Amino acid sequence: MDIFQAFNTTTLREGVLFYYSGYMSQNVIGAMGDTLRHRLEAQGTKGAITRKVFSTFVEMAQNILNYGADADRAEGRQQYSQGGVAIGQVGERFYIICGNHIDRAHLERVRAKLEAIRAMSPEEIKQAYKQQLRNDEHDDEDELSKGAGLGFLTVARDASEPIEFCFIEHELPAEKVGFYLKAVI
Repeated sequence: MDIFQAFNTTTLREGVLFYYSGYMSQNVIGAMGDTLRHRLEAQGTKGAITRKVFSTFVEMAQNILNYGADADRAEGRQQYSQGGVAIGQVGERFYIICGNHIDRAHLERVRAKLEAIRAMSPEEIKQAYKQQLRNDEHDDEDELSKGAGLGFLTVARDASEPIEFCFIEHELPAEKVGFYLKAVI
C-alpha cells in the first residue's frame, strides 16, 4: 500500500492525467484512446490541442505494439507487446512519454532517426513529413518500418518543443534495450 500511495502522490504532483503499463494490443490502445479523448474533452481542452495529444499518444502506443522487443506476433493471433504510456499536463502544456524494450540490433537505427529529427527545425520537420508521405520507395529503404517512416515525424511535427529520447541498457537481457520517448504539446 505504501508503494501505491507514493506512486499516486507522485502522479498527482507531476500532473499525470493517464498512465498505463502492461501489455498493449489494438483493443487496449482503442480503450485508452477513448478514455484520453473523454478526459481531454471533459476538462475543456481546445480541439487542436486534443488532436495533437491524441495523435501523439496513438503514434507512441503503435510504436510499442509494432516494434517492442517483448511482442507476441504469432500468426493468426492478436498482437501484444509490453510497454508504458503516461500523459500529463503542466500548466497549459501536455506531455506524452512512452517506454518499452526494443531489440538491441535496432538501437542505432532508431537513434539515428531520432537524432536527425531533433536536428531539424519545425519547418524542416513539416517538409520531411510531406516528402515521406510521397515516398513510394519506403518499403525498399526500410523493411522494418510499418508506417512509411511517418511515426516519429508525426510526433515531432505536433510537438511544441524538440522531442526527447533515451536508451537504458541496465537490468535487461543483453539483446534488449529500454527505449523512452517524450513529446510536449
